Amino acid sequence: MADAKVKDPSKGFLGWVERTGNKLPDPVFIFFYLTLFLIIISVVAWLSGLSAKHPTTGEIIKSESILSAENVKNLWVEMPKTFTHFHPLGYVLVVMLGAGVAERAGLFGSAIRAALKNVPKLLLTPMVALIAMLSNHAADAGYVVMIPLAAIIFASAGRHPLAGIACGFAGVSGGFSANLAPGQLDALLYGITEAAYDASSIDAGWTANIAGNTYFIIALLLIYLPLIWWVTDKVIEPRLGKWKADEDQVKEYGDEDKPLTEGQKKGLRHAGLAILAICGFWAAMGIGIGDWIPLRITGAEAEALALTKDIPVEDLKWYDVLGPFFKSLVAAFMILFLAAGWFYGKAAGTIKDHRDLVEMMSEAMKDLAYYLVLAFAAAHFVAMFNWSNLGLISAVHGANGIEASGLPLPLALGLIVLFSALLNLFVGSASAKWALLAPVLVPLLMLLGISPDGATAAYRVGDGATNIITPLMVYFPLILVFARRWQKGYGLGSLTAMMIPYSIFMLISGVILMIVWVTLGLDLGPGAPMAIDVPGPAG
Repeated sequence: MADAKVKDPSKGFLGWVERTGNKLPDPVFIFFYLTLFLIIISVVAWLSGLSAKHPTTGEIIKSESILSAENVKNLWVEMPKTFTHFHPLGYVLVVMLGAGVAERAGLFGSAIRAALKNVPKLLLTPMVALIAMLSNHAADAGYVVMIPLAAIIFASAGRHPLAGIACGFAGVSGGFSANLAPGQLDALLYGITEAAYDASSIDAGWTANIAGNTYFIIALLLIYLPLIWWVTDKVIEPRLGKWKADEDQVKEYGDEDKPLTEGQKKGLRHAGLAILAICGFWAAMGIGIGDWIPLRITGAEAEALALTKDIPVEDLKWYDVLGPFFKSLVAAFMILFLAAGWFYGKAAGTIKDHRDLVEMMSEAMKDLAYYLVLAFAAAHFVAMFNWSNLGLISAVHGANGIEASGLPLPLALGLIVLFSALLNLFVGSASAKWALLAPVLVPLLMLLGISPDGATAAYRVGDGATNIITPLMVYFPLILVFARRWQKGYGLGSLTAMMIPYSIFMLISGVILMIVWVTLGLDLGPGAPMAIDVPGPAG
């Protein structure tokens, strides 16, 4: 097989992106340097008397110096609380306790292989794209299992394995936010969104709900699925040319496509029953059994909620009443993943006893060591940003500027999506970017009538679309290794060029979807409207 003719990856725009990105420090130190910059800006803003009128109370919000005696005291005295009360930290740790077991027991890998086994050739591309997007619930397994398996399946069908890699990569990473149900990413992003909302001190009656983008991410999946199908079959594969199957090569990497054992098949059946049981149990807690209704607001609680909204109890919306149910979904995902992983592992033989279960949970926490360091840096940056009042002040002036410019709100939201996509080329971590942007974007969009759910949705569209073309994405080198299994000498520039059509079409379609969504005012999820009403100053 002839080696690919590789373009010099140091040339052109993509080469500039790679060189520039490689010069950036680790995200932990990015937060450190930004904190130093924030301290300087806060002092300048305080000396200049920068302020803004609070949108709901009418109070004048003045900028505060991070070096004030009160803020310095808060930094040192409240450091443990600042870290442990960082919203995303609890969300991620809880969900990963369960997901770590499901991954290490082998549930995710077996489920992906079973879903793609014996797929008809006609439906090969859309099935790979669909399973790739759904595999985001499987965390790293989506990259480590799905993408090389897609190459094997394409090659076995007489199609170019690099097209399989492109299709799988586009689904797993480009369609990072597209799915049929919320999962770990939603828990991570909504923790940051909630922190930004609380820090804004704007009381708009919004409550964090990790299902708040559910309708939107389903719409993304329905749009991305035919898009990835078309780009793979009509753009990428024709450019790659006819694949000449090398039986030895397919055999060499065929272990990734080996048949499921009887134990694994039994494990999948048991895991499915466990999932049904957990879903049924959670539904029962929301619907209630007699007077036992743990996850629904009733009686005095409902009356108190209606009083705060200044409406009769009977006018409460269904999603108001089910508020505890939505808040419990983080715990629900942890229990669901834990039960499914445990039942799978017992049947498949990967979990012998409870000690193996505890060990897998411990290993999952070890994998989060870097995230804990990043969360420590992000938590203190966000806290100091809030102490300075610069987030709310910037949001007020930014919202006023957008209103004064006459720029239509849907277009402004589309530009925010594009900005997130551009930033993603240089800062790969989804949580790091949202921790930087949320303190300003969440209150800014609220003042323009867009809910925190809408701000989160706009961010995640931009974050996903350019994942597949930036060498700074942590799995990009791994995808390059997978490609070189099939085509020696395959280069960074070749991989990036192959993924650019996906990125362009996904970004354009995502921006259009966001503009249409905000124009029509559709709900983003259950109990999560796009619009939000920010009350004006009293009196």
